[in-house]
Amino acid sequence: MLKLNPKKSTPLLFAVVTVVAYGLLLPFTGFYWDDWPFAWIANFLGAAEFNPAFAPFRPFLGPIFYFTTSLIPPVPLYWQIFALVIRFIIGISAWWMFKQIWPAQQRIGLIAALFILIFPGYSQHWVALTHINQELIPFIFYLLSFGFTFKALRAEKPLAYIVIALLLQLCGIFPTEYFFGLEGLRFLFLFFFFQGSLIERFTKTLKVWWPYLLIWMLNAAWLIYYYKFGPYNSYEVTAAQSPDKIYFLTEALDAIWKAGFYIWAQVLVLTFRSLPAPTSLLTLGLIALSLTVLTPYLLRCAQTEESHEKSRFASISLIVIGVIGILLGRLPSLAAGLPLTLQSSFDRFMVSMMIGGSLLTLGIVELLIKNQRIKITIFALLISLGIGQQFFNANIFRRDWEKQGEIYWQMAWRMPALEPNTVLLTHQMPIDYETDLSFTAPINWIYAPQYTRSDIPYILLYTEKRLGGSTLPALEPNIEITYPYRTVNFRSSTSNAVVIYMPQNGCLRVLDPARGDEEIYAKLPEVLTKAIPLSNPARIITETDRPAAPIFFAEPAHEWCYYFAKAEIARQNGNHEGVVLLGNEAISSGFRPEDLNEWLVFIEAYALTGDFKTAEDLSTAVLAEDARMLRGLCTVWKQVQAQGAALTGEAVPKGQEGSAGLIESIILSFNCNP
Repeated sequence: MLKLNPKKSTPLLFAVVTVVAYGLLLPFTGFYWDDWPFAWIANFLGAAEFNPAFAPFRPFLGPIFYFTTSLIPPVPLYWQIFALVIRFIIGISAWWMFKQIWPAQQRIGLIAALFILIFPGYSQHWVALTHINQELIPFIFYLLSFGFTFKALRAEKPLAYIVIALLLQLCGIFPTEYFFGLEGLRFLFLFFFFQGSLIERFTKTLKVWWPYLLIWMLNAAWLIYYYKFGPYNSYEVTAAQSPDKIYFLTEALDAIWKAGFYIWAQVLVLTFRSLPAPTSLLTLGLIALSLTVLTPYLLRCAQTEESHEKSRFASISLIVIGVIGILLGRLPSLAAGLPLTLQSSFDRFMVSMMIGGSLLTLGIVELLIKNQRIKITIFALLISLGIGQQFFNANIFRRDWEKQGEIYWQMAWRMPALEPNTVLLTHQMPIDYETDLSFTAPINWIYAPQYTRSDIPYILLYTEKRLGGSTLPALEPNIEITYPYRTVNFRSSTSNAVVIYMPQNGCLRVLDPARGDEEIYAKLPEVLTKAIPLSNPARIITETDRPAAPIFFAEPAHEWCYYFAKAEIARQNGNHEGVVLLGNEAISSGFRPEDLNEWLVFIEAYALTGDFKTAEDLSTAVLAEDARMLRGLCTVWKQVQAQGAALTGEAVPKGQEGSAGLIESIILSFNCNP
């Protein structure tokens, strides 16, 4: 790379940086968050469905989704590749835009574009199907619109370029409210572009900017109508209804600090906190390698410094544009009362602060550092840190995708099929980038692969989020559940529920009131335990010629959770001998549970098949490992005691005479309460 002509190899530079920052773990990432509902719509209802699907939310997004989903099948790998292409286009578009704005300052434009390409505050790149359409494509339109505005200023016949810029502005600002504040940046770019006094600059700027201002005002009127009086039914605009100067000032400073400063060092905080984890070491190694390669390349790109006075003015203008750009970018999410938290789905709001944050950082370095070599090295370091941050983020999404595969396969193993109109209830899943409604789409995809337009047959609801609302008013039988899932509906009742639970470390399980799970899991959140009486495992079809098979995930190796799921099915069917066989096979294969509660199904089965010694020994071992297991063990042994005739003297199997007394003594030995 070092031998390449910098002026001719810039597109290659952007391509390499894009692949290194976003592509190294690409094959191991997938669908997240709203990707799943959108992919499900595209697969089962067709691309045209996005137009009515977005009508109540962001109606101008529908055509973008329609266009892209018509071209790209709902397959995670395809969308991740497309996201890589879109990222590259963003970098090239930003570079071209800055070349139009600052044709005599190519180095500044190049660095600013690279900052935007790897902007480390935005971690949502891998939520590809959602954010390509919702944010990144409109962002490209806005970048190009800025560029054509300045191209028109130098053209002999500017009208065509002005029209193109206005059309691109429409395509950038109307699909999503994220970029409402960006239009202010065009004014600032123009203001600092023109020469003269402040009044002369303002007059010249307004003369060029007024048609864009009209579109901006039109968009503002549209948003006011749509949010206040129209059909919009997403986020509620709250901040404007209860203004608080201290709140706004705090949030403004927070946005400037995060977007202009902290995000560039964030990767060091995250990696040093988790050393010596392999991902942290790989991230730091990638940062070092990127710095080693980028520094000499960017030094060759550097041009002769401007005069001190002009350079200082340019640096100050970058800082002013950057600060105001960050605040304008924060405006839409702030108006909706939404937080700006990094390393969460809320950092998607950083997309509208990319330009401002990049220019603020660039301006500060330009202003404070006079030595050319040191300045370029700092720029190379910041870009390298951004590359490392995005690689670190990619690994988070890789782990999330891997966890999704575990969840869906454990669902399929434990619940081979489900009765239609089943409500799956849980308080939450141990995963970051999916919600209950995100899970609903793949669950329907897995359990209803032949679905045609009708009410969807399955839904997953988080009691933690939905309880007390219109979807799930209370955890009582026979309460109607109706939910509009974009353009289709789910209809059922709480009497058709199956309650599931998956711990952070452990296997997915179906909770059953008939076996004392309310007592066993009593220390879990109340919003889960209160749902257990609703759980009806009979809605699980354990024998089917078409068992569920998760899409996009290869079946994992059959380890502990596989045997546990199959043992739970055998227990549900009353096949205790089958549970014992599965337990013996799992133990002989060297598998053990992470969650000790998973031993209970095997302890029960050993006892019910007469192997009291194994059941007692296993119970003692579990209790020795964690004394908190006493509640669950006592519940299971009391369940065994109450099992009926086979253990109380009638038709007692050979070798089990006197078993009732033995069970009683075991219960007493564990000091179980009566």
